[in-house]
Amino acid sequence: MTPQTVNGTERPIAAAPVPAIEQAYEVCREISRREAKNFYYSFVALPSARRNAICAIYAFMRKADDLCDDESFTREERRRQVTEWLTAWKQAREGAETSDPVFIAVRDAATRFQIPFSLLDELVAGTTMDLESADTATPDTYATFQDLYRYCYLVASVVGLVCIRIFGYSDQRAEKLAEETGIAFQLTNILRDVAEDAERNRVYLPLEDLDRHGVTLEQLLHHSAATPTSQERDLFREIGNRAEAYYASAQALLPLIDAESRPALRVLVSIYHQLLKRIENANYDVFTSRASVPTAQKLAILGSGLAQIFAIRLLRPFLAK
Repeated sequence: MTPQTVNGTERPIAAAPVPAIEQAYEVCREISRREAKNFYYSFVALPSARRNAICAIYAFMRKADDLCDDESFTREERRRQVTEWLTAWKQAREGAETSDPVFIAVRDAATRFQIPFSLLDELVAGTTMDLESADTATPDTYATFQDLYRYCYLVASVVGLVCIRIFGYSDQRAEKLAEETGIAFQLTNILRDVAEDAERNRVYLPLEDLDRHGVTLEQLLHHSAATPTSQERDLFREIGNRAEAYYASAQALLPLIDAESRPALRVLVSIYHQLLKRIENANYDVFTSRASVPTAQKLAILGSGLAQIFAIRLLRPFLAK
């Protein structure tokens, strides 16, 4: 607390009021409602304490993404902003006073659900990977699928490892399955966003895959045709097939999660898998339009998840006997 001089006498400046935990969680819920798109439909299917924690983690992840992706600033300026934000977060998680509602909520969620701060550090490391190069003229690329897997692990699998701690599990097999579920989700995102990423001078498809299918980096960065070429469709199909294989891990993960959280995970997996199916059904045309799952279909999936929750709660007294 920094003192100020008033009439010759030093008096401490009162710290900004710290929002109550519930106020902090409400801010995170609002960020999730506004930004989460596919994720928020699964959040609704969670019990309130777990929903609050998931929203807090999402808001934290959203802030990191926004700092890294704000192209109104240079990469150097974005790196500086991320560093300052991380410094403030590390002070907050060590007990320093903070008025940042996201920090307050995440700190509380991490304590309640025993989420290691190291996982959150990895999550931020993933979002900042695109800022590592100072040369903005050179496209962001990954040479091999192993390289891309590391990126997907940091930006998506780590989220899965955090989420299962909130969902609840006891079988250690859940951790590897959650990791691979994150890979399925991120490969789906990468396919959906090929055109958008190219506009940002980014190609997340492995260069070894491009070479194998006779597709050049320049071809993807400056796509002139209205629809994909046959070689590009084959390339995208290979990525889609990889994602499909990882969705099998998502199905194996479901029975390992606490019953009360299972419907929420099922909603999330179903929405993401439907997104991949829409890309497949469009014959991998990711240039003409950006694939999405219609709201009506998301609501139908959510309705199914909520029905499962009600059934679990109705049966719980009988199962406990």
